[in-house]
Amino acid sequence: MLKEIKIAICLSSFFFLAIFYKLALKPGWIFSFVPNPERSPPQEDVMNQRGRIIFVETTDHLEPSPLASCSVESAARIYQDRSVVYFMKGLKNNTELVSNSAYPAFTLLSAMENVHIRPFQMDALFQETPLLPWYRRVNPDQEVYWRHVSSDACRYALIWKYGGIYMDTDVISLRPISLENFLTAEDLKLMGSAIFGFSHHHPFVWGCMEDFVENYNGADWGYQGPKLLTRRLRALCKLTNFQNVENQTCRNISILHPQRFYPIPYSEWWKYFEVWETNPDFSSSFGLHLWNFMNKEHKTVVAGSNTLVETLYKKYCPTTYKVLLQGSGHTERN
Repeated sequence: MLKEIKIAICLSSFFFLAIFYKLALKPGWIFSFVPNPERSPPQEDVMNQRGRIIFVETTDHLEPSPLASCSVESAARIYQDRSVVYFMKGLKNNTELVSNSAYPAFTLLSAMENVHIRPFQMDALFQETPLLPWYRRVNPDQEVYWRHVSSDACRYALIWKYGGIYMDTDVISLRPISLENFLTAEDLKLMGSAIFGFSHHHPFVWGCMEDFVENYNGADWGYQGPKLLTRRLRALCKLTNFQNVENQTCRNISILHPQRFYPIPYSEWWKYFEVWETNPDFSSSFGLHLWNFMNKEHKTVVAGSNTLVETLYKKYCPTTYKVLLQGSGHTERN
């Protein structure tokens, strides 16, 4: 009889542990340790989809700022039929942070069906590109603008390998752009590197990576970014003045008018943080670059301030606004 009781206890324990294990596999359960496979498809599957939107964080920061969260959220809302991939160097494994993360921005972004947060390593990313020898010999500690030049290198490599649209994490998307191969002009003489798009293995991007290494100058801010794109484009075509708000074409590359993404120029970046009598409708724009690098005064987005940037948050990234700003009394940190 005692033996039968022991067997019954063992079977009951095994049955209980089996149920516990199955529950633990569910991503919403309190002790979940395996991410939901439906929300975390393999990176290869995500990157094999056409027309993806790519963001990159090259520091080890794990909590996206409200501005970065707004950028990713607005892109996910505007490009609902595309994958939005946020690469973060600080992630150390091959999965997204799950929805019960301690970081609220991860929670709200991971809840969006087309947003995928992924880790990356620069050494692996630069494999089979002209950038790898440069990366292995450069000393980040001696670089004046390492965060920026490393970000420039990563965006070229990612677009070369996978194709799609690259965006900085201070770009708010307003409406979708359907072009595949394009550059965005900041003004009549300079191409912007905050937003551009190319198909997989486009030769222009390969040429950018070669130029990056051959003419490297990390001490000149923008030399590996806007200035590089401009000189590569000038090597292909003669640039002319824009007519009205029409775009230009250089071979198979569209050159978008400054109004498309830079209607407020970098010299007037602070206007985003002002209260306007009548807010512009940006009817000629696909998105807005907020020039975060220029914000040396660390101006913030304040809930209830009625500034232009607050209005943009409310309309194009309402979840970020409610959760990270309005809900917690938090202000934007740059």
